[in-house]
Amino acid sequence: MSIHSGIRSGRPDAVEAEPADQAGPALVDPQRVAAARSHMPDAGDIADTADVLGMLSDPGRLKMLVALREGELCVGDLTAVAGGSPSGVSHALQLLRAHRVVAARREGRRVYYHLDDPHVAELLDLALAHIAHAEPEHPEHPEHPEHGEDTG
Repeated sequence: MSIHSGIRSGRPDAVEAEPADQAGPALVDPQRVAAARSHMPDAGDIADTADVLGMLSDPGRLKMLVALREGELCVGDLTAVAGGSPSGVSHALQLLRAHRVVAARREGRRVYYHLDDPHVAELLDLALAHIAHAEPEHPEHPEHPEHGEDTG
């Protein structure tokens, strides 16, 4: 369970001024700050979103989720596709189930897992498309000839 902290003004459009004796960043565009604040989810939703993205941040779990995009798999088959050990895959699946990312169905003694959230499938698709789109021709790509050169 995440611990959520954060304080928000009761008014989403309010730009709270810094007290005179407290140094803080000067606002360049208070209207944009107010607009950004008005669309900011509460601290609990931010923490929950970070938890979901954290589920995608582990390469082993990510490989399992990519494999499950193609359909349901049992632990043994998922281990063969994603790698690792059956106990490691089972542990990761328990974590993913606890976060409602995957679900399971039992067929006799075997348990089959599948993606349980279409939003997570969409996140996977977008992340993979982003990586495919980040070609070496982009100046910030590590393999680009000008990467890291000072252009100023």
